[in-house]
Order: sequence, then structure tokens, then C-alpha cells
Amino acid sequence: MMRKYLFALGLIGLILPVNGQSIQQKKPSRTGKTTTLQQQPKTAADRWADSVFLSLSYEERIAQLIMIRVHSNLGAEHVASVIRDIRNNKVGGLVTFQGGPVRQANLVNTYQSISKTPLLVAVDGEWGLGMRFVDSVMAFPRNLMLGAVQDSLLIYQVGKAIGEQCRRMGIQYNFAPVLDVNNNPNNPVINDRSFGEDKYQVARLGVAMIKGMQDVGIMACAKHFPGHGDTDVDSHYDLPSINKSLSDLDSLELYPFRRAIEAGVGSIMIAHLYVPAIDNKANTPTSISYKTVTNLLQKDLGFDGLIVTDALEMKGISKYYTNGQESLRSLLAGNDLMELPSTARGSINAIAQAIKKGTISREEVYRRVKKVLRAKYELGLANLKPIDPVNITEDLNKAVLPLRKRISESAITVLKNDNHLLPMPAGKKLAVLAVGVDGGNNTFVEAVKEYRPDADAYVFSSRQSEAGVAAMVKRLKTEYQAVIIAVQNYSRRPANNYGISRAERAVINQVQEEMPAVTVAFGNPYAIRYFCDAPTVVAAYEDDSITHRAAADVIFGKLEPKGKLPVTVCNNFKFGMGLTSIIPPALPHKPQLEAVAPETEGMSSQVLLRLDSLAYDMMNQGAAPGCQILALRNGKQVYHKNFGYYDYSQQEQVTDSSVYDLASVTKICATTISIMRLYDEGKLQLDATLGTYLPFVRGSDKEKLRIRDILLHQAGLVAWIPFYRETLYENGWPDTLLYRPEQDSLHTLRVAENMYMRPTYVDTMFRSILDSRLLPPGRQYIYSDNDFIFLGKIVEALTGKRLDAYVRETFYEPLGLVTTGFEPRSRLQLSQLVPTEFENNFRVQWIRGDVHDPGAAMFGGVAGHAGLFSNATDLGVLAQMLANGGSYNGHEYIKPETIQLFSSYGSSISRRGLGFDKPEKEKDKDPRKDPYPAKSASPLTYGHTGFTGTCVWIDPQYNLVFIYLSNRVCPNGGANTKISSLNVRGNMMETLYDAML
Repeated sequence: MMRKYLFALGLIGLILPVNGQSIQQKKPSRTGKTTTLQQQPKTAADRWADSVFLSLSYEERIAQLIMIRVHSNLGAEHVASVIRDIRNNKVGGLVTFQGGPVRQANLVNTYQSISKTPLLVAVDGEWGLGMRFVDSVMAFPRNLMLGAVQDSLLIYQVGKAIGEQCRRMGIQYNFAPVLDVNNNPNNPVINDRSFGEDKYQVARLGVAMIKGMQDVGIMACAKHFPGHGDTDVDSHYDLPSINKSLSDLDSLELYPFRRAIEAGVGSIMIAHLYVPAIDNKANTPTSISYKTVTNLLQKDLGFDGLIVTDALEMKGISKYYTNGQESLRSLLAGNDLMELPSTARGSINAIAQAIKKGTISREEVYRRVKKVLRAKYELGLANLKPIDPVNITEDLNKAVLPLRKRISESAITVLKNDNHLLPMPAGKKLAVLAVGVDGGNNTFVEAVKEYRPDADAYVFSSRQSEAGVAAMVKRLKTEYQAVIIAVQNYSRRPANNYGISRAERAVINQVQEEMPAVTVAFGNPYAIRYFCDAPTVVAAYEDDSITHRAAADVIFGKLEPKGKLPVTVCNNFKFGMGLTSIIPPALPHKPQLEAVAPETEGMSSQVLLRLDSLAYDMMNQGAAPGCQILALRNGKQVYHKNFGYYDYSQQEQVTDSSVYDLASVTKICATTISIMRLYDEGKLQLDATLGTYLPFVRGSDKEKLRIRDILLHQAGLVAWIPFYRETLYENGWPDTLLYRPEQDSLHTLRVAENMYMRPTYVDTMFRSILDSRLLPPGRQYIYSDNDFIFLGKIVEALTGKRLDAYVRETFYEPLGLVTTGFEPRSRLQLSQLVPTEFENNFRVQWIRGDVHDPGAAMFGGVAGHAGLFSNATDLGVLAQMLANGGSYNGHEYIKPETIQLFSSYGSSISRRGLGFDKPEKEKDKDPRKDPYPAKSASPLTYGHTGFTGTCVWIDPQYNLVFIYLSNRVCPNGGANTKISSLNVRGNMMETLYDAML
């Protein structure tokens, strides 16, 4: 686990592409500027700071540390007070708040013109300047929506756009981003201002935003140190307490700040918190705690950038200190800038008196002053130019809309699709129920009507009582076949159930229970806790027209969902959940395997009970922690049971909906059936060569390999290639240029949790196959994954579709299969996915829902030799289609003569069929070994086994299908061979023959 942890750390601050270019990061200083190991004693910044410092009086120097509040919407009296502070008290900085862009530009120009020194202008613009200019500038989404986005490059671009807004407004310093890990859902002050509850996600996205702002010359500010996420008190109104140990703080709250410091963040803001583990002195918020600011932040974490207090007017400190004492105590703690003190004059006087008394040395105060002046120089204030107000509002808005659209399209999160209403089918009579709105224009309803003009809209407002719930539910249930419930206009904050009334909650839950419904939450995702049992839920994060449009596009299938839930809402919806592929509704003739009494199909129920004993014995001996067993006779289900658990902790039981990694069963249930279909259609010839279909093999010694030989595993290719080994450093860590812990525009192939690979490496993998040793084709049987990797690429070349898309559209969807497919984490709930192993050699983590085979994982989870997942029921339908001669439910998928050709013995040197495995030929049977696959299996039998502990066998002579799924590799990989030594699969299959009457 330590190696994985270090790997995650090592990737923070890697190359971020901008406009197609790569920015190689130099060694950052903690002021946000690059530095070298041997700096000259006097830089240009030092010289400028010294000259300005010498021009100031004693009190004017102290005043450089004070930042005051400025608005452009509070009238002449407020403006006059600001001018007095600038002229009389010579304050060093301004913090801008609400108003209008043109008015603020003109006022800042005025303030700068009358100031003796250039003023450092700051803003609290966490979601851009639209946070302040609410009437004229569009805001970016709050961080919790950004936390659902999986591409950190997009967050970098948001940071860059916010930085450009600041620069256009004459602002040099943005008090953002929030790096608090929101691990308390009832937090009244951080909540949706945080990127989420996962420290790694908060750090990754926070660093991306910091880099975006600082790359355009705006100083970012990581806040609120040491971490404001685990509080239920708002520091604007009181002093919150965090009662955690220092080790707990270090492992969670401090983590994003460490990463930000490493990335070169220019500034850190100190919160008003009471944290006894750091400083237990009474009435001592962290903002005025020497142990917090100097010892922890500067000495322990090594931060030497600007340190600013949170607003000193907040009750978290002002209830204890005022009249300038709050500024003095902040300075004594180690802060450089005092934001919004109760009085600028009082603060200057208090600090001057402290110097006089020797409470703090003049040299130390002057050191801080010069530090602020150097920052001003680095932020361009030595060459200050007036703000041009012409077209300023248009300029501030121009980047917001396209980025908001991309964010919405990337963040919409499908949490569940259990009733398979997504994408919304065209044939159902549809209603939209807007909960929380009062009628009038509703852009979400309008977006829905663009797809379904016949949809009817209903409103259930917050003013309606519970008495109206039953009538609404009855009408919807009576007149419609499906409903979209849009939960809108609710509060961002957790107080009073986010403002969602009892009647609103009742109508949402009752509609969900009574009829097919999609529930969409337009706002803070924590509010989804009130409808956690909904079968289909979409988190949309914001309630605006852009998000409405994106949500509608996902609901109707125009967009694939991409977002992942950034916080845990309830047991059903936990951090990281989110389907990124939604399966269209099954066709009306979705097949069901009819379960019958075994005797009706000529089998003994009593004998079949031996399967129970074999399963329990298998588990008791540690061959696998659990399994699914399915047997079909004459197309009828005669046995179907689940045994045991997902792993040896025995926390999750195997059920009908549990989904297993099929391993090499992929070869027949995806690749071979696709090759058979293409053969039927005349698009593929068995005696054609590999080079006929794959141009990239031409010129290599693989060009002339016959497709027939490849299907029979006698083309001479090596058995497998450990591609991953070439991507590890000598110490075993993954290459930090090839892999990243989050998906971005360069690293798009998911290999495992927190591990994404550059897709360009796939070419290197194919080059490794082309360069590998080749034995004389047709002379030797070598079971090879490489054979089927090539066959998978042939399917893609001939169909113009990726293998997973082709088999889904051609076989799985028409057959009504729900679980069968590649990349199951994008389609299914994690709770359905049975883990395989804890891999120690490459991905170093539990493999759950990512393909077990490392090569297939590096192909992005879709490959011809591995990557398919399914449960036993779906797999039984697919196998029965083959057993039926290629037809199912009146539809022909493969011609019967093709199945006969491919499933017959096809080689004189092995037992193989074309793509299929078969029983040993009579002449090759070894009496010392267990018969394969079972003693009584007829020569017509065909199927396959999988490395993870799976098998599918079809015996046409007895009209028998046998499916066995397990995860025998759990938890330590292939070392556990008991499933073979105990002949588990063979004995179970033989029991089916014994049961025949």
C-alpha cells in the first residue's frame, strides 16, 4: 500500500498540457515563482521592495500588512471611508466584494491613483468573479460540481480562466481555491465549496486550479488551513472546534495543503478554528496561534509564501479580540497579511505599540513588510497600469459559458439506472414533475420537450402540503408510463433539510415507489440522502439552464455520463460512484431462462444436490470464497444457485446479480462469436492472412499468419507478453510519465483505481507483439493470448467499432443481457462486482471491476483475450443461443453450420476447435489426469475455462449447458490452484451427467 501511496504523490505536479503544449514544471518556490538552488542575494524584486520600503514612514510600513474591504455597490459614504483609509492610514491592500465591473474598475483606478504605494488588490473569487458581480458576470460552478469532473486539465482551464478574469479587473490575488476536505456533510460553511471528501481528489483538483491561476500571473491562496471541512459550526458566527489528533489531521486535513505547497502555491489562508491537538490555549483560534502558523505551517510544512488570515471581522475571532488587537495577535502568530480587521488605524497602532514594548521586534515586522512588497513586484505592481473599463463585462464573461458547458457535460453523474430508464425510451408516455418550483419558465422542462414534445409537465411547489401528494401520485401513475422528477430550487446548505419540505420529500419518494421514475437533483448532491432508495438517480449539482440542458442530454442518450460522486451521500451512494455508460432498455422480448423441476427435463433433483456439497467443500478447502452455478437442459434452467461470499472477509454474499471477471471466457463469448458473425457475413475468410485485415502487421513476420491457425492457437505466437514490466521503474513503481492517478486529456485509459495510462503506449504494446519470437506456424499448439488480441483487432478493423461496442450491439443488447460486457464499473454498481485479487506486482491494490489480466487492463479494459464480465444468468442465455444453433427467441445471431464448423475439432495437433476449447481426443487422454472438462463430456462439447476460476461448457449431444463462475484468484492471484487440484469444475460438470435419468 505504501508504494501506491507514494505513486499517487509522485504524480502531483506532473506536466499539464496547455493549448496542446507541455509545460515542464521547474522547481517551484512557495511564493508561486520558480527558483534555482543558488539565488542571487539581490533580485529585481528585492531591489524594488527595498526602494519602496525606504520611501515609507514607520507607520506606513506597518500599514502594508493591512487589507481592507471595498465594495462598488455601497454608495458614496463607503467610498469616502476607503479613500480615508488609503490616504490617512496608507493601507497596503484591498479586498473587493459585491458591485459592478465598470464601477469597480473605475473605483480601483481611483484608489490606486491616490495610494502612495501600489495596492495589492484581492478578491474572494472561488467560483470566479461572477461570485461578486452577480448581476452582470456568469459564475463558474461551485467546487463540489468540479469535484465530480474526472479531468484535472479542465479544472486547470477553469483556474486559468478565473485568473484571466482577475487580471482583466486589476486584481492580483485570489483567495482560492478551497482545499478543505469536506468530510462532514452537515458543514454549514464549506460544504459545496469543497472539491469533495477524498483528500486525493481535493489535492489533485486544487493543485490544477492553483496552477491555472498562477500560470497567468495571479497569486492563488490555498484555504482554510489547517482544514475547515470537519466542522458543523460556521466561523462567520462562532468559533468551530475540531477535536482530532495531530496524526489524524496530518493524514487527512493537511494532505491537500502539503501537495499545494509542493506545487508552489503563492499563499495560504489561516482559518478561525479551535484545534486543541495543535494549540489548546483558550480563546485561541488557529489564525492567531503561533503553534499553527509558525510551528506547523512554516517550520514543519516548510511554507515560506504569503500567509493571510481569514477575515478578522468574522465572529470566530472578533468575539474575543477587536480594536486592532486581532491584527497584532495575527502578526505575532506568523501571518503576513491581516485581512479585514475591525479598524485599520487601530491595527497599525496596536502593532506599533507592540514593537515599542518589545513584544515583537521591528526587524521581524520589517521582514514581513518586505515579503509583501516582493510579492507585489512579482505580481506586476511595479508596472501598474489603469484598468480599461471598455467592454470589461463582455471580457469577463467570454470564457465562462463554454467552460460551464464542458463542466456540466463532464460532471453529470448517473448514480443508479436499476430500472433501465436511461436512456429514456421513446415509446413510453412521459411526464416531468418539477419539485420545488412555482411554475413559469423551467428550462429543464423545455430541454426535455425538445426530445419529447409530447411530455406533460407538472409542478409541486414548496408551498404545497402533504394533502396534495396522493392526488399527484395517482394522476401520474394512472396517466403515464414514466416520469422524470426534477428536484429544483432547494438550498445549498444543510439546515432545514436543504429547504426541501416534508410534502416535497413525500411526493418524490412515493412517485419513485409507485412507477418508473428518474430522479434528478439539481443542486447540492448531499440532498440526495432524502431519496437514496430511488431506482434511477442523476446528480446534476447546479440548477441553471446549462446544467438543465446537459442533464436532458444524458437522460435521452445524447451524452454519455462522465461524472463521479465527490462525496458520500448515504450507504447506497458513496464517494466515487457514477455509471459512465448507460445500457439502453432491453428489447420487449427480453428472454428469461425458464426454471423447471429437473425431473421434467430428465434429471434427478436428488443427484443435483451433490453440487451443493461440492460447492461447500470447495469453499471449506479455500479454493474460492464463493461461486455461481447454472445448469440448463433442453434450454430450461434445472439448477441455479449462489454460494459463499465475495472474499474471505465474508462481508458481501454472492447473489444472482453478482458479476464476475470471466477472464479467458472472453475469448469465446466476445471475440469468437464476433469472428463467427463476420464469417457468416462473408467479411472474413479463415484462410486469409493477418495482413489482409490488419495493415499495421504488414512487413513483420506476423503478416502471413492464417486466421485459421490463430483461432486454433497454432500460429506460433508466444503465449503472453508481460507488457506492464516495461512500464515499471527498477524499484517497482509505475512510470510517472506514462501513468497518472486521475484521468485527463493525455491519460485516458483506465488501468485501475487511481491509475490512468497514456493511450499512445498501446502502439508500443503492439510493437512488442510484432517483435516477439515466432515459431513455425501450424506445427505446434501454443495457447496464446496474443492470438486473440489480434482477433479482437480484426473485429474492430472489419466493423469500424470497438470490440465492446460491436458485441454489445450485435449480441448482448438484442439478447437482453444486462450484466454482460466490458468495463463494468462504467455500467454497474460496484456492489455487484466481485473482486479478483489484491495485486502486488503492478497496480498494487484490490482489483474490483477492473479486468484482472494486466495486459487487458493496459488496453483499457477491452481486449480480445480478456475483459468481459457477466453473471451466470446472462452467460447462460448467451450459451443457450449457441446451443440452439445460433438462434434465440426467434432471432438468428449466427448460422448453425458456422457453429458446427467452429465447435468441431479443427486441428490434427491439438484438441482445439476454431476459437473454442474441447475435450481431449480419445487418443490423447492421460489416465493419470482428471478427464477434461469432465469424464462423460461428449466429443461434441465445446466451451472455455478462465484463469480467474470460470467456465462455460455446451454439450450438444445431451442438450446441456454448464456455467461456473468464481474468483479463485482472491486474494493472492494465481498461486491458489486448488480449483484445479480438487477438480472442482470437472466434478461439478460430471455430476450433471450423473443426474441424467
